Amino acid sequence: MNNNYQKEVQTKLTKGLLDLIVLQYLDKESMHGYQIITKIRKGFGVYFGPSTVYPLLGLLEKKGYVTSAWNMNTERPRKVYKLTNEGKNVLNFTESSLNLIVKNMVTDNKIRIQAAPLISTRSTLQRENPPLPIC
Repeated sequence: MNNNYQKEVQTKLTKGLLDLIVLQYLDKESMHGYQIITKIRKGFGVYFGPSTVYPLLGLLEKKGYVTSAWNMNTERPRKVYKLTNEGKNVLNFTESSLNLIVKNMVTDNKIRIQAAPLISTRSTLQRENPPLPIC
């Protein structure tokens, strides 16, 4: 399998799980948009720019999964996002659903789950289970 195809698959999977990834990051700490963009790039090797991340944050806020407030105590004011209780509920449900999907894929022996060669750092998507990067 060539590197272009691997990168394409990794980008599609990351984009499909982007809301889960953002909610998970915000579960750990409040962040501004650029921090989220940087963490995604470092953690998944995929770049999603402001035109992807900020509309998603706005949608998550509209749904009540995150709240935002301006941090004026820094050199450059930043809008900081924080996970709400409803967001935590959605995150837990989504993680459970994803784990069930992966478990079923492995159980059926139709799809093999193995380490993805392009992921340079361990993803924290799976909290209690060993990492099962999808390739």
